[in-house]
This record gives sequence, structure tokens and C-alpha cells, in this order.
Amino acid sequence: MKPIDLIPLLHYVNLEGHSCLRMNTANLKLELLFTDRKQIVEDIAGIVSANDLNIITMEVENKEQRTLVYIETKSSRFSPSHPTIIKCLATIPDLIEITEIRSMPQEIREKRLKIILDSISDGILSIDKFGHVTTMNRVAKKILGWNPFDILGRHLSALPAETLDLMDCLKGRSFHNIKKNLITPNGRFQFFSTGVPIRDITGEITGAVEIMRDMKEIRELAHEVTHPSQYSFTDIIGKSAAIMDAVSFAQKIAGTSSIVSIRGDSGTGKELFARAIHMESGVKGEFVAVNCAALPESLLESELFGYEKGSFTGAEKKGKPGLFEIADNGTLFLDEIADMPMGAQAKILRVIQEKTVRRIGGIKEIPVNTRVITATSRLIEQMIKDNTFRQDLYYRINVLPIHVPPLKERYEDIPLLVDHFLSRAANQAGIHPKKMSDAALSKLFRHDWPGNIRELKNVIERASIITDNEIIDEAYILFGHDIEKTIKDLKSHHFNELSVHSLKEMVGSYEKGILKSVLKRYPSIRQSARALNMSHTAIINKIKKYGLESE
Repeated sequence: MKPIDLIPLLHYVNLEGHSCLRMNTANLKLELLFTDRKQIVEDIAGIVSANDLNIITMEVENKEQRTLVYIETKSSRFSPSHPTIIKCLATIPDLIEITEIRSMPQEIREKRLKIILDSISDGILSIDKFGHVTTMNRVAKKILGWNPFDILGRHLSALPAETLDLMDCLKGRSFHNIKKNLITPNGRFQFFSTGVPIRDITGEITGAVEIMRDMKEIRELAHEVTHPSQYSFTDIIGKSAAIMDAVSFAQKIAGTSSIVSIRGDSGTGKELFARAIHMESGVKGEFVAVNCAALPESLLESELFGYEKGSFTGAEKKGKPGLFEIADNGTLFLDEIADMPMGAQAKILRVIQEKTVRRIGGIKEIPVNTRVITATSRLIEQMIKDNTFRQDLYYRINVLPIHVPPLKERYEDIPLLVDHFLSRAANQAGIHPKKMSDAALSKLFRHDWPGNIRELKNVIERASIITDNEIIDEAYILFGHDIEKTIKDLKSHHFNELSVHSLKEMVGSYEKGILKSVLKRYPSIRQSARALNMSHTAIINKIKKYGLESE
């Protein structure tokens, strides 16, 4: 709003054309800027009172020798018009400027807060210290089935009983993640509810707030975390120079349409790189992956290129589009392309060069705009010498090569990967993430990781499942040969052999047998603990766990 011109006083024109001062029934909202001095508020209040006005709200700010006053007044039937009021206020000493405004600062703050609260995915309900509803956001309205215009200002006791837990918060109590079921006109809702008191700077309770988390959204979020449908470069975990260089180059080429060749050992995460490149490229089509080593040549060609109806026995009556067509305007990921038969290699080369595909049994060339990403763990250069891979296809797909480093070249990333896999295992089990002991981490560092990230993931998930404690000890870090050895030892010692059904039970039975043997060998628990390199408390907990107190 522009500052009001104080002189001359503005007049209004009535329907007959006569100049007159019109009385306004709407509230008058003003911003007044003064040179800072005392008694400014008293001077304003005096003029407001003299003009038979009511002050609705007033805010005062002092900053850099200036005083800014926001005031909203309501006229009575004896009050003069707004221009007259403004002229009276203009007589206050040290006034610099008057501006008529549309909204008071408090109104702006409330609107901003409402937008923020309505954008949150949790339901939020708050009350004042007397139990009257002060805030209810969009999600809370949906969950509770209430109309905020009918609810705001009402006492909580007059509303459905599902919310009465919040009244206890006014007495200083809190509640956390209480499961609630509610049937409303909008349907049935299951949510976790948390309530806490609101305190001012002196510690006095001035209200309470309840946060409602929809269980459906929690489940969907958990599924997205544990089974993400899309991957980005932020999902590639690591800070080593080797992995950072690979990610940096992949990000740089993601926006191009050129063919990318991803090289790396099995289990290094080549498909994750391919999905991240697809995501970063911004293409509108789908990401389609096919493992060239997993399909026989005849089936591979029908999957890649599709077929027309009646092409062969068992074909679908309407025919079927191939993966090149399905991935049109998207990305086709050819995993383990080095294992593709030579006949299929020639057809792939033609599709890449011509950007058209012909279905099996068809004569029509179908144009496709498909970005191709290939991956292999094999040494294609040697395969070319052995005449098991086409040289012309090699040069066609090796435009932008990316090398994904094996885990043995990025040992500094192991702690980050361990934390990631522990968190994911905890999310799947619905528990708090476990921690890895220093000895367990040392064992991980000593391993050469032939299976790379995939092997590490399996080791960590296995350890998280079979460990009952919050800290995973070295004994629970089991590699492939460790598992076989453990099973053999269990059979040789016959520890509850007939009742054991799972790996966790087998390891527990084996651990119990070791404890019994050591406790018989040493005269005290402390000596047994030292022999097993355990703390006194830890071995006592194990004794209690397996009921060995009497032995």
C-alpha cells in the first residue's frame, strides 16, 4: 500500500454528486511510522478515544530510533469517517508516515502458519490452557471429520472422546504414539497420536498440541524406504574417491542420449547406477531392465523385439510389444550384455543404429527413441579376441564407459554401508537399528569381499537377525564359509539338534553349548568371561538368557 497523502483530506462523492465525508463501517487498519519517543501509544489512544473508536488490535515495534505502530480500529455509529480519523492521527508529533494496510502483521503471521500447518502430512490439533480448540490443520480435519469453522473456539470436552487425551497434557502429562482407530464420515482412520503440553518461557503451561500420524502413510513411507521404486545418485552410498569419481562422471553424462556402458564386478551396484542415470536424465518414459544372461536366445529376442500374432506356437493372439517399444522415450537397461548370444547381438546392433525395431514375424519397422544402458562384469575385450562378442557392437556401446569400483577398492565406505543396511534391516523388522562392535567392524575390514556390496548387505542383514543384543559382536559376522562351518560344528556337538529349525536358533544353540563348556572348565564366571573375551556383565546376561544359572 502507498502512504496516504495527509493534506488535503480525501473526500468521497455520494450518488447525488455532492461532496461529503462518508462514514466507513469497515475496520480501519493503519501502519504509523514515528521518530522514536515516549508517549506515542498514549497519544494514539487519546485520539482513538476522542473519535469514539474501539481498538481491536495494536502492535508496536521499536527499531533503529524509529517506532512502528500497527493499529486496527472499529468505528461506532458516532465515529467520523476514515479520512477524518487519519487527519486527526496526522497531528501527532514526530509522525513520519501513515499507510493504510489490508492485513495486520498478526493476520499475516496466522495465514503463513496456516499454510505451513496445512502442508504438513501429520494431523495437528492444539488447545489453549482452558481446553478450547485453537488450531486444526487440513490433515486433522480429514482424520477427525470435523469442520474447523464449527470447532475452533469450542471446548474439547464437547467434541468426540477420541481427543480427550489432550486434556491430560494441560496437567503436565504427555503421551507418545498411542494407536487410535476412528470411524468418521470420511472413512476409517488408524493413526498414532502424540500429545505434549505447550509451555511459555517461565515454564507455565499455556496449551497443548496433538500430532496424528496416519498409519497408512507410515506404511507407504516405510515401503518406499525399504523398496524404493526410483533411485537417484543420493542413494549411492560412499565417500571414497573411487565411488565419488564414478558418481560425478555418471551425473555429468546422465542428461545425454548417448549409450552408457557400466563395467564392474558382480554385486557392485551397476543397476543402481543405471537407475540413477535414468532418474537424472529427466526422460518421461519407463526404466526397463532385462538380464541378458537369464534368458535363452529365442525367448530373449521375443522379449526385446516383441512379436506379431501367430508368429509361433504359444504366442499371444494379439502379439506383444518388445522391451524396446515399452521403454520408448525411456531407458532400456541390458544387464550382463556380454552373455547375450551372438545372433541377438547382431539384432541389437541394428536397433541401436537404425532406431527402429521389427517384431518377430512382422514386416513393419517401428521407430523407437530408447536410451540404452549396458552393464557387464566380464572382460569384453578378451571376449572379442575369443570371437564370443561382436567387435562392432562393442564399439557401438562403449561410448560412455563407467567403472563401478569393487568394495575392496573402497574400504572407507564400509562403515557408511553398514549403517545403511542396519537401518534398513531395522525398518523391515520394526525395531531400533543395532550397532556394530569395533571387533565386528575389524572383521569386516579383513574380508576381501568377492561378492561386493551384495555380499556385505547379506552379512549385515544376517547379523542383525541372529543377534539378540543391541551390539553386534564379531561372532555374528558370518561369511559363506562361516555358515557352513557353524552348521558342521552344530552337527558334531549335537546341541539340541532335533529342535533347531532356523539359523538364529542354531547359532544360539551353539553359543549355549560353548558357554556350558567354558563354565565347566573355569572355576569362576570372571575367568570364563576373560577366556571368551567378554565383559563380566555380558556373560551374566548370556547365562540368564540360556537359563544356565544352576549349572
